[in-house]
Amino acid sequence: MPLFPQGVPLSKRLFDLIVASLALIVLSPLLLLTALAVRLGLGKPVLFRQPRPGYRGRIFTLYKFRTMREAHAPDGTPLPDEHRLTALGRFLRATSLDELPELINVLRGEMSLVGPRPLLVKYLPLYTPEQMRRHDVLPGITGWAQINGRNALTWQEKFRLDVWYVDHWSLWLDVKILLLTVWKVLRREGINQPGQVTASEFDGTN
Repeated sequence: MPLFPQGVPLSKRLFDLIVASLALIVLSPLLLLTALAVRLGLGKPVLFRQPRPGYRGRIFTLYKFRTMREAHAPDGTPLPDEHRLTALGRFLRATSLDELPELINVLRGEMSLVGPRPLLVKYLPLYTPEQMRRHDVLPGITGWAQINGRNALTWQEKFRLDVWYVDHWSLWLDVKILLLTVWKVLRREGINQPGQVTASEFDGTN
């Protein structure tokens, strides 16, 4: 992905580069402490890497701090999330500290500070044409859906909010979303769906 992706507003990209660079400098002690906590609490690797679809559906590697331990059933399949998510992992997710390595993705031009969250590659063929419009902008660390319910929303509600952001983007809207994100994180709102440790998977209908 180029440093300045074609089709991405220059003002948005410059804003991302400046804020992400400053955030990495200011938050470097916190990043180091979090990395140390993950290393001691969960072992190697410290970072979770996963392919995700980004701008116009292009695949990139997402970086996050690990929140789950390695645990498998006798047949070798990974245990459900609720059996692998640790107390440390719950804390990292509740405080959104696990998302901080995504600042690297922002610097690389694969993500923005604000935009629809990058979901799983396997969801791509399940989207309607309207839902697929969420990929008309760079994916974000936070977004309009995150400050309006986060994982407490249904998938349909998330996608509707994602497309609304695509249609109404402005630099001032990004600033508003970033400020409200700080407030939401401090209040720890919408971390999980009701009855779920994390968000339920999207199957094309729910």
